[in-house]
Amino acid sequence: MPLDYEKEYDNRARVPEHPEIFARWQRETDAYRAASPKAQLGISYGPSPRQTIDLFPGKDAAADAPLAMFIHGGWWRTLDPKMFSQMAQGANAHGIDVAVVGYDLCPTVSIATIIGQMRAAVLKLWHTHRKRVTVYGHSAGGHLAACLAATEWTTLDPGAPNDLVPAAYAISGVFDLAPLTQVSQNADLRLDEKSAHEVSVLYWQVPVGRSLDAVVGGIESSEFLRQSKTIAEVWQGTAQTRYAEIAGANHFTVLDPLTDDNSAMTRRVVDLARQTQAIGL
Repeated sequence: MPLDYEKEYDNRARVPEHPEIFARWQRETDAYRAASPKAQLGISYGPSPRQTIDLFPGKDAAADAPLAMFIHGGWWRTLDPKMFSQMAQGANAHGIDVAVVGYDLCPTVSIATIIGQMRAAVLKLWHTHRKRVTVYGHSAGGHLAACLAATEWTTLDPGAPNDLVPAAYAISGVFDLAPLTQVSQNADLRLDEKSAHEVSVLYWQVPVGRSLDAVVGGIESSEFLRQSKTIAEVWQGTAQTRYAEIAGANHFTVLDPLTDDNSAMTRRVVDLARQTQAIGL
């Protein structure tokens, strides 16, 4: 029996309490922004109003602090980075600077354009801070994080290190976009077979030595489990990969550990950021 892709990829229908989760995220982000007087908000990295970086300094605000970047989800077509400031909280507590970035949304732009915008955000951080960046992201942001880890950076900026993003931590990502040509969200994504393949990072040539963690909520759909398992398997050998399931987490609650200083998810992001910083020393 063929899979019902609409059902497999409709996370809001699978998690009917998602409005309450989104409302909680907004309360948490408002509180964290209010508690972060040293944050630099609304840094522009491109011409549109959504191309912004909110930079939250790590505890003690050390000049040599490792740098990480968080990318929100929403099927490349919804949500706002201002809902996700609290995703810096856990890493900040360990002295990691975190940039929470925004991007334009489909159908105003294509997914390929969004990938380009995320690359521009990383290059903005490089030119400002001269630090390599660990990228972590959720859902569509997980896809974008993997795209950044698979990028040959010197082809975009000869002055940047080719391993500018040596490590990505992708949470509930989608890496093979072919199934999305069969879901209702594609009215905005506007993918066809060719364009879906082109932005399917699963099939990209990954530079040797990159690192990818693909993690997913343990009670997510079979397709989301498959997506993360598959990229960890396909990239293995060229990249260092890890696959993990977060027990009892759905597509939205899977993010909750990022606000916990002592969670395994936070500790892994912190470890990756510190390893990334060490490359440049």
